[in-house]
Amino acid sequence: MAKKKKVRVDLRKNRSKPPRPQNWTRQFHEHGYAEEATAGQERVRAKGELSRKRTIIQHETGEPRGDGQEPAEMPAADLAQCLPGRVLRVHGLTCLVATEDGRQFRCAIRRLLRTLVTDERNVITTGDRVWFRLALNDEGFIERVEPRHGLLTRASRGREHVLVANVDQVVIVMSLVEPELKQHLIDRYLASADQGGIMPIVCLNKADLVDPVPYQPLLGSYSQLGITALMTSALTGAGIARLRARLFQRQTVFTGQSGVGKSSLLNAIQPGLGLRVREVSEATQKGRHTTTTAELLRLDCGGWVVDTPGLRQFQLWDILPEEVEGFFPEFRPFVPLCPYPDCTHTHEERCAVKRAVRLGQISARRYTSYLGLCAGESLE
Repeated sequence: MAKKKKVRVDLRKNRSKPPRPQNWTRQFHEHGYAEEATAGQERVRAKGELSRKRTIIQHETGEPRGDGQEPAEMPAADLAQCLPGRVLRVHGLTCLVATEDGRQFRCAIRRLLRTLVTDERNVITTGDRVWFRLALNDEGFIERVEPRHGLLTRASRGREHVLVANVDQVVIVMSLVEPELKQHLIDRYLASADQGGIMPIVCLNKADLVDPVPYQPLLGSYSQLGITALMTSALTGAGIARLRARLFQRQTVFTGQSGVGKSSLLNAIQPGLGLRVREVSEATQKGRHTTTTAELLRLDCGGWVVDTPGLRQFQLWDILPEEVEGFFPEFRPFVPLCPYPDCTHTHEERCAVKRAVRLGQISARRYTSYLGLCAGESLE
């Protein structure tokens, strides 16, 4: 039996101070411009944003997370009284959890888990493997989250937004038209997949609306990097069989902008899913965000897929500029040739990477994506 230990952890505040005092007029009438009018109230105990603390019990042998981060401050739970399950989707503070035998339970999140201070926007996400305690009427409480692997994340308002956890591969769906193709966004998704330890597949959808010949060099450029690249059409069925074969017995997340056809592709792969789809807006040529929550779905052909909502912005989380070159494998032969060991490949003279871009040995488009990631830009 694993030993347990007590750990002091930070909790989120359940209330915050008002942004500014509301009695300025009254103080002016009482004191005028006297300096004592600005005297504030002093507190002995700190009331900062992270001042709430609590002692929790943890297992002494923490399990490292699959993404290389430190073990999460997860409180211990009596697993003998809990059932294992996997989160199918998240609705606010409640989750739909499925067990191995196919039963589904609507579970609330234990308050201690919800109030732990973390960098993540939500402590529970689609794909999490959890332990939950049963209550009444097919309901329960999530007591513990297992260590994660295979993450797709982004930065959202200064915090980490984990889109999905515990997946093997990501299908990056981009439409050739309606909305227009954004090649730099593909490179950003590729970097995020590398960061999360999942295998990427580039899928260019709506091939029935364009002449596919001009896009063959783009597919070839990703194939040269060892990345599977497909051209599909949910309307005509082109490329669907090949994409379905890639999903067999795998855990896959479909991601991309709104309106690119993620749900339509999944309906074509398995018609019985019946996912809601809508046409893109004629005014803006953008999607209407028909899918509103990430949902884990089982495929009849074997495996699981996650249909995610379309994203308006995508920015990598917790990336230093020095780490960005590692997400561009075509840079690696030229990095040792740079005259400076800390070369950023942005402004330095005699940089081997910049010279390779001028000579056409590295794609100028990919190099522009590199510069955007180094600058920390958010791409829409």
